[in-house]
Amino acid sequence: MELQLPKGVRDFPPEEMILRNKLISTLQQVFERYGFNPLETPTFERLDVLSAKYAGGAEILKETFRFKDQGDRELALRYDLTVPFARFVGMNPQLKQPFKRYAIGRVYRDGPIKLGRYREFYQCDADVVGSASILADAECVRMALAGFKELGLPVKISVNNRKLLDELLEKGGVPKERAVEAMLVLDKLKKIGLADVKKELAEKAIPEASVDFIITISTDNKSNDEKFELIKEYVGETPGTRELAELLSYLADAADVVFDPSLARGLAYYTGTVFEGFVPESKVTSSVCGGGRYDTLIAGLLDNKQAYPAVGFSFGLEPIMDALKEKNPAERRTLAKAYVIPIKAPNDGFAVAEQFRQAGVPVDLDLNGRSISKNLDYANSYSIPFVVIVGKKELEAGKVKLKDMASGEESLVTVEEAIGKLK
Repeated sequence: MELQLPKGVRDFPPEEMILRNKLISTLQQVFERYGFNPLETPTFERLDVLSAKYAGGAEILKETFRFKDQGDRELALRYDLTVPFARFVGMNPQLKQPFKRYAIGRVYRDGPIKLGRYREFYQCDADVVGSASILADAECVRMALAGFKELGLPVKISVNNRKLLDELLEKGGVPKERAVEAMLVLDKLKKIGLADVKKELAEKAIPEASVDFIITISTDNKSNDEKFELIKEYVGETPGTRELAELLSYLADAADVVFDPSLARGLAYYTGTVFEGFVPESKVTSSVCGGGRYDTLIAGLLDNKQAYPAVGFSFGLEPIMDALKEKNPAERRTLAKAYVIPIKAPNDGFAVAEQFRQAGVPVDLDLNGRSISKNLDYANSYSIPFVVIVGKKELEAGKVKLKDMASGEESLVTVEEAIGKLK
């Protein structure tokens, strides 16, 4: 049998998992700094939840992995972490609001594959339910910026408002029933380019003239304020312009935030603010974060009239990983700070390794009784920075030999002294 992975999924060797775990830990710290708490939901859900009217919409359902259990119940792998979060809120009406949570987990989409886009991937979500304030929207954008600052990854974050986009389309003469269709085409402007957007508009029989103003404003090299003023002249003061003006006021000092009137985000549940981040000058063209406000999703799932205003976003772990590896290729294949080499003294070597471990220093240990040269080659192959040699001479002196693998420098030290150097 020829061993192969399913298309669109990957194995992660240690050098990638070390970077991945560091990335996740960094994002967790950022989430918690902003007052968000962890939540975990199942990898699969009932299909009727994921396909509900106010969930992801027809486009995402085309990419949904579906299956049945032995009771013939229709289930599906989750395509994001937002709909499961909405389901959790609906099932727990006792939650004090605003309720702020973050979740990091695998999601699945049976869609096209490219660099930064896979069929099994992680999302790192943060959401607030129970606040209609635009402050919550601004906090999410700020948190995204803070995350990328911690990672040392330069980004540009585009922002828009779905109400405003609706108003612009209505002003252009797009029929209400075709507004979402037109939005989804416009949303591809930065991804596939103007020529392909015009081609798709023609294929869908959406008059180019009806969206020409949006395209022109989106592609002009104007400041956020200049674009906003032109739009206000075009549609007047509206709910969309008021919300966007407030959001931009909270982000006025954020140079990496760009107003993009064509931005819609691909999911149908967004109702107000939307935003999306990209890494400039990178081979990774997929978005590295994205989200927005979805005030009707939870109430729609519950089929009741109670208001559940909500806003959130997701860090795209996979494209972020690809961008980080592009910037700093992963090299470390182990987290061990030292490799203990016993020379005909397995019990003593084992005891020394345990001393390091109990002191909180991660070390590896020769388990096969190999020669020093083979052990040094092994340590080099894993980029372990130090080796600790435990032999007869060292034991008689009550010490160990500590070797710096980068410089080749050796020193005879006590175990406690070696621990002090490696901590």
